Amino acid sequence: MHAVVIHEFGSPAVLCPREFPDPGARPGWVTVALRASALNWHDVLVRQGRYGSPLPHIIGADGAGVRTDTGEDAVVLPSLNWGGRDDAPSTRWEILGDHTRGTYAELVSVPADCLAPKPPGMSWAEAAALPLVGVTTYRALFVRGRLRAGESMLVIGAGGGIATMAISLAVAAGAGIAVTSSSADTIERAVAAGARGGVLHSEPDWPVHARAMSPNNAGFDLILDPVGRWSESIRALRPGGRLVVLGAAVPAGASAADRRAVGIAELRGIEGLPITVQQIIPRRVVSQRTRRSKAAAVRRAKAAGVVRPETAAAR
Repeated sequence: MHAVVIHEFGSPAVLCPREFPDPGARPGWVTVALRASALNWHDVLVRQGRYGSPLPHIIGADGAGVRTDTGEDAVVLPSLNWGGRDDAPSTRWEILGDHTRGTYAELVSVPADCLAPKPPGMSWAEAAALPLVGVTTYRALFVRGRLRAGESMLVIGAGGGIATMAISLAVAAGAGIAVTSSSADTIERAVAAGARGGVLHSEPDWPVHARAMSPNNAGFDLILDPVGRWSESIRALRPGGRLVVLGAAVPAGASAADRRAVGIAELRGIEGLPITVQQIIPRRVVSQRTRRSKAAAVRRAKAAGVVRPETAAAR
């Protein structure tokens, strides 16, 4: 199969188009012929060697394609070996692409319970971009955060994938949203997506200004912090409120973060919200990124001699 392989850790220059052996058959696992893969910041960290992946390695957590056993369209849910407890992972847990070969390839093999039907109405690119950020954010808001209609929420660091998804899901669920950012333009885009306003967290006493945006200035019911500014953001929380922290950006002295990529229940929860895919992933962004990434991939593959010109043209 064709794949993007790393033989060493480092910059994007270590990503090399190569021929690679197809995944072998394993009991309880399914091979998926991928139609699209998505890029996450997590993939960048893996590429840099933060997770001690074996080499040579194929990175990539997100993907969507066709099951080779049934012919059904499927989305890859990249949480492997979670275990039997819902509140904490087993010691064997990993995100697909950490140590198990991932989705930067034509084929990927995953446990059968890590596959879900492709949501109807989504393109391959949209479906591939949904799982890691989508189900993680859904869990953060509605499972860990217990967000309900009519509540208020502050999202720290508008503009990133988690924050963008959080705004869309929370607005669809009927919550009132405010945001923080280091950029006024980013706050404007968040307001256009449904947030009620925002503050610059680059300014002194920003938690005070944020709290003033909460109902009756009493503080927010829920704060989502994927940035790692716990000691500051907690000042905008109401007494008895909930603060959910997740992601790889953890402040000094922090002991843990909820960084779970989860599964089918959360994906179905997203599908149950009154939301269009364009609210999550603007179509112009998908089409522009897809065209750019395809063109770049074909150029690199041609240079490496992996894809012949006529094959590239057909794709």
